[in-house]
Amino acid sequence: MRPRSVNNINFNTVITIRRFALSLPALLAWLVAYPAAGQANNERTPKLVVFITVDAMRPDYLTRFAQQLTGGLGRLYNGGAVFTNGFQDHAITETAPGHSVIMSGRYPVHTGISANTAGVNDTTVSLIDAPGLGASPFRFRGTTLTDWLIAKDPRTRILSVSRKDRAAILPIGRSKQPVFWYASNGLFTTSTYYGSTLPEWVRAFNARKLPASYAGKAWNLLLPDSAYSEPDSVPIESGGNGFTFPHLESNSPDTATRLLSEFPWMDELTLDFAMAGVNALNLGAGPQTDLLSISLSTTDAVGHRYGPDSREVHDQILRLDRALGVFLDSLYRVRNPRDIVVALTADHGLTPYPEIHAHDPNAGAIRVNPRPLLRDLSNSLSAAGVPGYGLNFVAGAYTGNGFSFDGGVLELDRAALSKARINRDSLVRAVRAAFLKVPGVARADRISELAERDTVNDRIARRWLHMFSDEDKAALVVTLSPYNYWLSGYIAQHGSPNDIDAHVPIIFYGTSVKPGRYDEFAGVVDMAPTLAAIVHVTPQEKLDGHVLQNAIK
Repeated sequence: MRPRSVNNINFNTVITIRRFALSLPALLAWLVAYPAAGQANNERTPKLVVFITVDAMRPDYLTRFAQQLTGGLGRLYNGGAVFTNGFQDHAITETAPGHSVIMSGRYPVHTGISANTAGVNDTTVSLIDAPGLGASPFRFRGTTLTDWLIAKDPRTRILSVSRKDRAAILPIGRSKQPVFWYASNGLFTTSTYYGSTLPEWVRAFNARKLPASYAGKAWNLLLPDSAYSEPDSVPIESGGNGFTFPHLESNSPDTATRLLSEFPWMDELTLDFAMAGVNALNLGAGPQTDLLSISLSTTDAVGHRYGPDSREVHDQILRLDRALGVFLDSLYRVRNPRDIVVALTADHGLTPYPEIHAHDPNAGAIRVNPRPLLRDLSNSLSAAGVPGYGLNFVAGAYTGNGFSFDGGVLELDRAALSKARINRDSLVRAVRAAFLKVPGVARADRISELAERDTVNDRIARRWLHMFSDEDKAALVVTLSPYNYWLSGYIAQHGSPNDIDAHVPIIFYGTSVKPGRYDEFAGVVDMAPTLAAIVHVTPQEKLDGHVLQNAIK
């Protein structure tokens, strides 16, 4: 008799599981991880997962420049499963929270990474052969796709690389696997959290001193001038200095090395380093499934400096496309493309300058200055006996007597307020009322009240709840109207819970993937469980994301 099946689950398989006395929770977890369990033995399990994160990659870059994308981005966009309604569905859209989500399948409220300032900086460890702050995943909570792969097969090999420490570290969580990032002295480094010395292949790559070779090089347009619709005469770009092509690297090798992150060649170097790691570690040779995480940071640096509507961003995307094409071609020469699944996303988007009106409906956007309100708050708390040194502004964050304010989040010093006998609830209500009177502020909310909202339709409430579960770290969360900026310097910004910063590309590519355009809502939290289903591994904990079944062939 032919076995009965429901939703592609073979009843003989279930009977076999019962013979081994698998518990119901374990069975359910297994079925979630294997949505097509009855077909698994007939599928070709990928031997390599390549997860690419492009820092500050807006999805409209793919549509705006589609006709000119002839390399890797074009290949993924035209031949992959593309979720056009993809989001980093949390409020503080920064690099660290975004990277903590991509392969954990969980929101920042569960990964423990709520902001760049609460990311990976760790004074208990040091860098190897490089200056700078130590870094580790000591704040990260839970597991990632890395852990699930290793649990299935201890032979699994991992490599994570980036220009940024947090972008290299957080995708694979606490696992002590090979993780490397770029240091200001031109070397790829890691911290003593991962080991005491650099591997020989990393030392050999560093010995080539490739960053110094860019000294004196000019960044010119990749295509003829007529291929770019953006004006090259916008003084607000680059702070009014050096905002036209060509852009010249310093003639000093040391300076060129330090400033390489501002130029498209940084992505090329990162991809070259990743390919060296593939060869050195024999990634994807099987029989197990290995993982390569690559985070490319130049789009973020260029976007901050010149804005998303600049000719510089246009050319950077074209150069990234070509560099990624070279990388994929190199990878497919040494590994069977049928054995590889590629995923691509971004950690956040980017909001255009309020003064530039090109592709976004940002007419009327302004820069919102919270300083007067916060100065009055600090002075009032000081007069009430709360100790401190008045209002200070450092690295985009305000600190005052008994509070800090960063990225729209007000944190209160409970102990200091209690000692001064200040009623915290009354204070929060007063500050909330004051913020709502500030032009450009859309809303100010308490986390305890957001849980009562319709979080299906109120995406701002939902995204703040995906950052914080209580008011210990967020007594009040303030959201600007879409396209507005906090007044904190003149670089292009991101970090808000608004769609412009949360909307990101979500793409899967490979023989396991069903190509097409999918307009269903998709979160970056869905990418890890989807990849887990493709490579047939079981998540080790409850996830916030779910399998994007439409992407799987």
